[in-house]
Amino acid sequence: MGKKMAANLMQNGYELTVYNRSKKSVDELSSLGARAAATPKEVARNSDVVIDMVTDAPDVEQVLLGKNGVIEGAKKGLIVTDMSTNSPSAAKSLFSKLAESGIEFLDAPVTGGEKGAKEATLTIMVGGKKDVFQRCKPILEAMGKEIVYMGASGSGQATKLCNQAAVSIHTLATSEALLLGASCGLNLNDLLKVLTSGAAGSWNLSSLGPKIIQGDFEPGFKAAHLSKDLRYIMQLSEENRLTLPGSSMVYQLYNSILAENKGEKGTQILAQVLEKLASRQISTSSKAMPQKTVR
Repeated sequence: MGKKMAANLMQNGYELTVYNRSKKSVDELSSLGARAAATPKEVARNSDVVIDMVTDAPDVEQVLLGKNGVIEGAKKGLIVTDMSTNSPSAAKSLFSKLAESGIEFLDAPVTGGEKGAKEATLTIMVGGKKDVFQRCKPILEAMGKEIVYMGASGSGQATKLCNQAAVSIHTLATSEALLLGASCGLNLNDLLKVLTSGAAGSWNLSSLGPKIIQGDFEPGFKAAHLSKDLRYIMQLSEENRLTLPGSSMVYQLYNSILAENKGEKGTQILAQVLEKLASRQISTSSKAMPQKTVR
């Protein structure tokens, strides 16, 4: 996603210095006009605003605060915008640590998937100082369609976790609806037409439903990444003494996906967990247990 977002920034006239562990991605962006950097430190030296998008909080800390990290090359007043998904507490900690060096920080995770990244239609939720957000808003608008300021540092990450709670439960709902329809002998494509056009409709049904029917479990968003997000949701629920039964159950189901070493598959792989539990199949191309006849 980050590569597509960077390309959109360049298309909007921004000069980019880029770094990535994969040289291939850097080479692709360099061919479009970006300047390649050897370290995050070098990126910071050549930038007024640094945007990072990596997997998890430890990765963000390494890129920003580690050896040859952004903090080592930053000038006072640099703005760092973390567009990864992690935790509100991690965002608050980074905000404080960077502030000690005169560096501004926004937590600005996104939703909208690879399609949204490519088409610059992402929804971006932002936490941090409002004046810093206003200064960076034109940059964010080059990557997204809905840009929402959510409040103080950590608010962007808290909003993304709310989004992921809904997404994960929608994935379960989509999988359950299709499993139920398959067990009743319904035409699943026709079932999707009904479900997506009425009160049950959701992005998840429209986007992942067809993939589940086709037995396509390749990732748009990896199951391992959603499992990580659910872990942060569980931590946040404990901090706030909340009972979140839906999120708790889906978290455990995704743990079983990781236990089977299927974390690199798309989030819709959850459907295979239900197939296995029911000894039924949704798709004839599924690799779950053989379907049993219902009488």
